[in-house]
Amino acid sequence: MDTPGAGRGGDAPWKKMSAEELETQYCPSRWVVRLGPEEALQTYARLGIEATRSARAARRTLLHVPYGEGPGESLDIYFPDGAPGAQPFCMFFHGGYWQSGSKNTSAFMVNPLTARGVAVVVVAYDVAPKGTLDLMVEQVTRSVAFVQKQYPCNEGIYLCGHSAGAHLATMMLLADWTKHGVMPNLKGFFLVSGIYDLEPILYTSQNAPLLLTLEDARRNSPQRQLEATQKQPAAPACRTLVIVGQHDSPEFHRQSRELFQTLCLRGWDASFEEIRDVDHFEIIEHLTQVDFALTQIILKTIFPEI
Repeated sequence: MDTPGAGRGGDAPWKKMSAEELETQYCPSRWVVRLGPEEALQTYARLGIEATRSARAARRTLLHVPYGEGPGESLDIYFPDGAPGAQPFCMFFHGGYWQSGSKNTSAFMVNPLTARGVAVVVVAYDVAPKGTLDLMVEQVTRSVAFVQKQYPCNEGIYLCGHSAGAHLATMMLLADWTKHGVMPNLKGFFLVSGIYDLEPILYTSQNAPLLLTLEDARRNSPQRQLEATQKQPAAPACRTLVIVGQHDSPEFHRQSRELFQTLCLRGWDASFEEIRDVDHFEIIEHLTQVDFALTQIILKTIFPEI
């Protein structure tokens, strides 16, 4: 593996790090303060299974709905009471470093949001090594277009992504919707503990299943793509919230702040939130709680009158 930053200009902090430092910065489980790294991952998986089981038992659902032709292209829809399709929709894209995670363990936010009248959609996509990053971005784009086409009377579509899912959600700011024959009624983005410049990942073990080249990383880095464009957003009134946990690593904090600053410079209605007393995993685990800070942020963004 090359030395991070070797042969490249620029003054990004990560380019001055050793390979060991970079590995630590981009390994979220090493920054958990309540548990050991392995225990934190196991707890997150267990809580995801429990939350999804509870959501499927409590709500009217459409499960494993295909949004494309591939076997991995499906989504789950959890409906609130009332006529289906006339509500706000919140679409969730799971994390897992583009190589793990599942819609079947990611229904954390379902019960609190559906109780307030929001339909929740949890999206599957083909993780590596089966799926390339280009494919994942295309799949997520298709899933958003699918929801708009199926429920054209929606009261707004809100995209929420965690970690790798936050990256995929952010790429939707750059999507060419004309290719999909629909303009989604996008009203908000909740970008939670994400990575927006993928180049540092090339120099960590996380790239082993991804096999990203430098060109791949730059093409799929919303931070770089947004910096390079002078275009104003298609929907400037669309709220974009960049969110990070207090105990996320310094690199995750830096990436989130830089994305927020770039969004502001490019004309988006953006805000930055640090959620206190949570790590990379708790920030999503606690979405099962209606009084959790991030749950309240999501609800108040969808329903400003609350």
